[in-house]
Amino acid sequence: MQSENRGQLKQKIRDEIEAQKHLIKSLQETSKPVAPDNAIGRLTRMEAIVSRGVSEASLNSAQVKLSKLETALSKIDDPEFGLCLRCGEPIPHGRIMLMPESTLCVPCVEKNQRI
Repeated sequence: MQSENRGQLKQKIRDEIEAQKHLIKSLQETSKPVAPDNAIGRLTRMEAIVSRGVSEASLNSAQVKLSKLETALSKIDDPEFGLCLRCGEPIPHGRIMLMPESTLCVPCVEKNQRI
């Protein structure tokens, strides 16, 4: 990966890390326990519990993505960064820019999903 592309990617990862941190903070607020007598506007307690479950799932997903982004940022200067962990081929720059936490190329991801 060229140093210019690496610099762009570092900034993108930093920006995404900040966005994930803000999202996590927001989701932590919406995934707090629902009091037994709590009705939010027109929502019944059951609807509030379901909404909380969705928020918890989103929170978990955001935390996993944050962890992967932090790992990617810590490894971005390694010579192996940007190479597929399965086949060793370079992951296309567009894929890395879109999903900096990617560790597999598209063909290997597709093979992985078939298994």
